[in-house]
Amino acid sequence: MRTSDKKVNTSLKNQIEIVFSQTIADMRDLREATIFLKDFFNQTEFEAFAKRLAIAYWLKKGRSYNNIKDNLKVSSATVASVQSMMEKEGFKLALKKMEAEEWANVWSEKIKKLVKK
Repeated sequence: MRTSDKKVNTSLKNQIEIVFSQTIADMRDLREATIFLKDFFNQTEFEAFAKRLAIAYWLKKGRSYNNIKDNLKVSSATVASVQSMMEKEGFKLALKKMEAEEWANVWSEKIKKLVKK
């Protein structure tokens, strides 16, 4: 599906972007978000966005370009493109959320082990 090359009125563009963002924010849980995103994006689009986030995460963790390319089956240009976007606020926010989730999972496992003793 290709979007039109015609420009939408700026005010309308802002409104529809807000509604789109609010729709995602209003998803109650992971299940709802996954259903929406998989239905809204085609498989290629969904995979491309997911890979961008994975690339950013792995770059932040110190993985090499070659490791990322080999594991995610992406080009060096894609890795470089994502690396240049990592200073954007949205990427920083997403990575911060991912790190918080990772931290919570680690501590959850530690607590479970302590409780079992």
